[in-house]
Amino acid sequence: MHARATSRVTATDPDGREHTVHVTGAGARRTLHCESCDWTRAAQFLPWLKAEEHLAETHQAAAGTGPDDGAAPASGT
Repeated sequence: MHARATSRVTATDPDGREHTVHVTGAGARRTLHCESCDWTRAAQFLPWLKAEEHLAETHQAAAGTGPDDGAAPASGT
């Protein structure tokens, strides 16, 4: 029996809510599942890119855009 690989793609929407898409499976048999809206899709190629696209298009969420993204504040000059 093969172990099932699991990873996730997380992004924050403009309202500060975090959305997560889980990527499960291995090789050409990967499944994407969004915790926020129960969207599910099979993906053979670039599953993480497809997860990021779903988060951006459906939830207007982008990685690194949350309040704690580590970016320095704008100087305003």
